[in-house]
Amino acid sequence: MTTKNHDINGWEHYNSENEKKEMYALADKYLSFLTEAKTEKEVVTYIEKALKESGFSDNTAEGTLIRKLKGKTLLAARRGKRPLSEGFRMVGAHGDSPRIDFKQHPLYESCDLALAKTHYYGGIRKYQWLARPLAIHGTVVKMDGTEINIVIGEKDTDPVFTITDLLPHLAQKEIEKKVKDAFDAEKLNLVLGSIPDKSEKKSPLKNTILNILKQKYAMEEEDFYSAEIQIVPADKPRYVGLDSSLIGSYGHDDRVCVFAALEAFLNSPQPEYTQIFIVWDKEEIGSEGSTGAQSHFFDYCIEDMKEAWDKDAKLSQIYLQGKMISADVNAGLDPDYQDAFEKMNSAKVGYGPCFNKFTGSRGKVGANDAHPEYIAFLRNILKKANIPWQMAELGKVDLGGGGTVAKFLASYGIDVIDMGPAVLSMHSPFEIVSVVDLYATAKALSTFYKS
Repeated sequence: MTTKNHDINGWEHYNSENEKKEMYALADKYLSFLTEAKTEKEVVTYIEKALKESGFSDNTAEGTLIRKLKGKTLLAARRGKRPLSEGFRMVGAHGDSPRIDFKQHPLYESCDLALAKTHYYGGIRKYQWLARPLAIHGTVVKMDGTEINIVIGEKDTDPVFTITDLLPHLAQKEIEKKVKDAFDAEKLNLVLGSIPDKSEKKSPLKNTILNILKQKYAMEEEDFYSAEIQIVPADKPRYVGLDSSLIGSYGHDDRVCVFAALEAFLNSPQPEYTQIFIVWDKEEIGSEGSTGAQSHFFDYCIEDMKEAWDKDAKLSQIYLQGKMISADVNAGLDPDYQDAFEKMNSAKVGYGPCFNKFTGSRGKVGANDAHPEYIAFLRNILKKANIPWQMAELGKVDLGGGGTVAKFLASYGIDVIDMGPAVLSMHSPFEIVSVVDLYATAKALSTFYKS
């Protein structure tokens, strides 16, 4: 008789004191990562630093490779004992998260307040971003090529920012509207200050802000044209619950998978097959642009590996033998919104990483749909490693759904499936994951790399 390792509570599965110590040591490290990496550029910076500190280098002669694009996308690879033409083991995740961006003409003043116009990025519920402390992270590139990095609102001594909300006493018209009409994107304007510059008559409040930017960052108003300024929650990640079994933070989607995949990659040396770890940008808006999974960045990296490690191999042979996990999160069954889920096929928090055989929406439109042979392979390696896991889909069939990078990699003929922890309050400024799911996901990805 065999012991089942799927659809079981992870806390019952990992119940020794040593396992719990390992679990919380990893969770503490993850909280530090979340604090340090709130934008896709900061994620890539963290990864590159961690790779180099572990002794990893961009030296194909020694069997390692690092490639980076625009500071937003990164691929690292480690040569396997077998030739590249026999395939690879790849884990791909995305470093971007839903947020709010400055417009290119952001600064204005109204009602004796200095404000910034914004444009949201990805699928947010706009009301969740109102009346809460927010931080500014960004990159400004001046005409001479000088790059200025800005982070304001993360230190305890920093000011924070906010987007105002209407008091309930005056919100009678708003509460009668549908949610999609009640919260206007053009009203997501960030409060920057309120002290007027007495020397400026036309725009005294705006001028105060410009003076501060010039003094602290040598920045002119025109520099916003070549800037990417992002607004993210100023809150720090925290343990949640009296038992500290959960982690609350901005950006679990998809940084919990980025972190788990990085840990797995660093802890899986001397592989049988070439190992690839890749972090993309722009997943939250369809994996577009030069740094998204629809770009040719991955192709260029494979070409470099082929040239260095298996020159005579055909690209098609490399791709068709490849195996990949698209490391991305799933929606956790929410006790307050159970009617949005079909419970028999829903991911549960605390039950280990969740496989999604297919993605897409409604009739599997826009889906990757993993083949049964590949799922059987993954079931087998997780069974041997005694790692808890679950299988689910994203909500009820007719309610919607979602997509990931998986379908773009599947187009090469690579075997690929989505896998990651269940998340509560996904795409909100304070998402929730389980400590045990982080631990089990890292172990599952490590097992996959070593397979």
